[in-house]
Amino acid sequence: DAICNFVICNDSSLRSQPIIFNPDFFVEKLRHEKPEVFTELVVSNITRLIDLPGAELAQLMGEEDPKLPGANSTASGFFRSLMSLKRKEKGVVFGSPLTEEGIAQVSQLIEYLHKNLRAEGLFRVPGNSIRQQILKDALNSGTDIDLDSGEFHSNDVATLLKMFLGELPEPLLTHKHFHAHLKIADLTLFDEKGNKTSTPDKERQIEALQLLFLILPAPNRSLLKLLLDLLYQTAKKQDKNKMSAHNLALMFAPHILWPRNVTANDLQENITKLNNGVTFMIKHSQKLFKAPAYIRECARLHYLGSRAHTSKDDLDLLTSPSSKELQPLKSQKRSRLDTCHQEETQQRTEEALKELFRHVHNMPDSAKKKKLIRQFNKHPTALTPGSDVPTSPAPRRTRSRSFSGLIKRKVLGTPVILERKSRDATPEPERVSKENVHLLQKCGSPAHMSQAKLKSLEGHKEESCRRMRTHLLSKDSSSL
Repeated sequence: DAICNFVICNDSSLRSQPIIFNPDFFVEKLRHEKPEVFTELVVSNITRLIDLPGAELAQLMGEEDPKLPGANSTASGFFRSLMSLKRKEKGVVFGSPLTEEGIAQVSQLIEYLHKNLRAEGLFRVPGNSIRQQILKDALNSGTDIDLDSGEFHSNDVATLLKMFLGELPEPLLTHKHFHAHLKIADLTLFDEKGNKTSTPDKERQIEALQLLFLILPAPNRSLLKLLLDLLYQTAKKQDKNKMSAHNLALMFAPHILWPRNVTANDLQENITKLNNGVTFMIKHSQKLFKAPAYIRECARLHYLGSRAHTSKDDLDLLTSPSSKELQPLKSQKRSRLDTCHQEETQQRTEEALKELFRHVHNMPDSAKKKKLIRQFNKHPTALTPGSDVPTSPAPRRTRSRSFSGLIKRKVLGTPVILERKSRDATPEPERVSKENVHLLQKCGSPAHMSQAKLKSLEGHKEESCRRMRTHLLSKDSSSL
């Protein structure tokens, strides 16, 4: 139930609302169902970014008790003894380990402070101790509190929130993560020669914090998100409340990051790193609770049964120009599926082209039809009428495009055909003469014909006349 809830809504007025999709759904699913696989995946990427020796890595994994500053110190100052005594007085909310019930009670304080961020010196100016005790008892007893009634001041609520965090058995970021946060603060950029510089590497720091927050206990992560968002909104109104991100970090670093029962002297070497680290968290809080892209992809592919990319380097290789050479060969099953898909797509394309060509061919004659047919002819790979498309042959057009074309075809084309026929069989005189006469009648004036063709036609005419005279003379002599 912590992953996702599906609700069937029958209210038609709400159906038009946008559907919110959680991009970290598979990440949360993997964390909930296979915590060991999830932790190993995240920690392996943390060690890729920061150098954790064996002991510190074992502490991060919970395999060893964390070794914290001041743990071996024999000094027992008044501050350390006082804080220990305060944490022994456990209540339902204050002084108890963090639970969902405690977060629900404290979230009332956070919600109220979101409405009152303009108070000057918020979280720095202490509130009234009597009102704070009344409010604390009410939260411990679980009674409903009306913070908007005006009975409590915003400074009362802000001071009580810090008190709640200070009385937790361990800091909000847990003792196990203490050394990892010190290493994150040391992440800096490299120059062109590969040497470290003093400029912080913000991108790597954000990525490391994203990974580290993923393996926090669920209650700690939920409250940390609420708290950092509140501090981020407070810093945005620093022109009114005079509380910058750094000022807020000085107020909250001892409660969310410093180990318990330690003093500033125990952290004198690292106190600046810790305070700057909390300042960085406040400024970039809107990015820190999103899983890195490669973790999302790995969690998604884990449930889809494909090869998972377990780090950012793997994801970068896929997007590089040489990624085709570095990717492993696909399985035979995948290739067969791709081949079948391509064949099916090609078959559908051919059927669509056939249908389109039938439609174009059945269109009445027009300039648009000619243009479409020319486009089909430009692509020989596309389907043409062929034998698959039963179409009637287009009627031949007897009219020429121009008058000069008609003359050329009649003058230059027909005599050539007649000459070829005459080579195979000698025509009869009457037929030859009739064809020549018919040709002359159709062609019109000899002025339109070439000199060679005119001579040829005159020669045919004289020959036919000579044969006709010879035939008539022989007929008259026989009759005599």
